[in-house]
Amino acid sequence: MTDARLGLTVTHRRYVPHAHAHYGGALVDGAYTLGLFGDVATEVAIRMDGDEGLLAGYSEVRFLGPVRAGDVLEASAEVVRVGRRSRELRCWAQVVARAEPARGPSAARMLEPPLLVVEAAATLVVPGPAGAP
Repeated sequence: MTDARLGLTVTHRRYVPHAHAHYGGALVDGAYTLGLFGDVATEVAIRMDGDEGLLAGYSEVRFLGPVRAGDVLEASAEVVRVGRRSRELRCWAQVVARAEPARGPSAARMLEPPLLVVEAAATLVVPGPAGAP
C-alpha cells in the first residue's frame, strides 16, 4: 500500500537581502539555502505530523550555482519516504528572479526557466505517539 503522504511538497519563496552577501560578486554562503530547507522541512512536519519535528541531517548536498544578494530564491522539499518517526526529503532551491545591477540599481528580471542552485537529500525526525519510547 502506498502512503498518501508521499509526494507532499512544500515551497517557500524569499528575497535574498544584501545583508546576507559575504563574498565578492554579492555571493551568499551555502548555509543560507540550507536554512531555507530547514524552514520548508518544518512546514512538512507540521502538515504531516502536527509537530515542528527536527531536520536531523543531510545525506547529500550539491551546490550547483551561485545565490546572490537580490535573488528571489524558491526552496522546496518533497517527501520521498515515510518511516515510523522519520521522513526522507528531496530538497531543491532555484533562483526565480535575479538582480541586474548593470542595468540600474533596482533592475531585476524573472528567470525563465528558473536556475537550479542547490539539491539535497535530508532526514526529518518527528516525535512518536505520546507515551512511545
